[in-house]
Amino acid sequence: MSSDTQSFVSCTVDARGIARVSLERPDKHNAFDDSMIAHMQSHFDALAARADVRVVILQAEGKSFSAGADLAWMQRMAEYDYGHNLDDARGLATMLQTLKTLPQPTIARVQGNAFGGAVGLVSCCDIAIAARTALFGFTETRIGLIPATIGPHVIEAIGARWARRLFLTAERFDAERAENIHLVHECCDAELLDSRIEATVESLLRNGPQAMGAAKLLIREVAGKPVDARMIDDTSARIAHIRVSGEGQEGLQAFLQKRAPSWATGSNS
Repeated sequence: MSSDTQSFVSCTVDARGIARVSLERPDKHNAFDDSMIAHMQSHFDALAARADVRVVILQAEGKSFSAGADLAWMQRMAEYDYGHNLDDARGLATMLQTLKTLPQPTIARVQGNAFGGAVGLVSCCDIAIAARTALFGFTETRIGLIPATIGPHVIEAIGARWARRLFLTAERFDAERAENIHLVHECCDAELLDSRIEATVESLLRNGPQAMGAAKLLIREVAGKPVDARMIDDTSARIAHIRVSGEGQEGLQAFLQKRAPSWATGSNS
């Protein structure tokens, strides 16, 4: 278990292998700057290398999930030249991509408002569950900027049509609309949020860890591509490889023997 109170980002791992990466700057609505981005990057890199971590939950303290970019950070960036701004933007883009490509399943626990870059964090998680009272918005154009580094992840989640409206208007929208446009998978009353997260965790703990990682990679590498001979060969090789793997063999044997597989010991199944 680790915790870094100076960075405003902490990471803990419990006995079941559930990691919680928490934004801990509630007095500033968890607005993040380059330092917090670097610490998130460090935590995500470390979690990616840990075979004992089964699920990663991204969460925040206080009333807001995150207000997005910190105002003081943006002011510093306004004073920098193009090269410094480019390096800074790449830091955020790299962190988002690292979150998106973690081998473990990721859950965004959105207990409060999420604006600007924070919506990118939500979009990069595999599963997003929000409190019904949460508000969302792409506020960049209101101050003369664009949601560039988060754009690819958001557009993948909600599609270009909704992105056109929401990027251009910078309007705020509620959790029900976020669910309807597929930014989040479900919304619920605030008091039910943790039970919905736990139910999702329980479901994930029943599944093969390596299989879930392989499924995430499968989605990234086949989405939007034609089902041609190359695709058929590739997907056939993927299933053949995992069938003969140790995890695949254990899963098949457990199914045939009508018992729980070895990795399911951390769940209540």
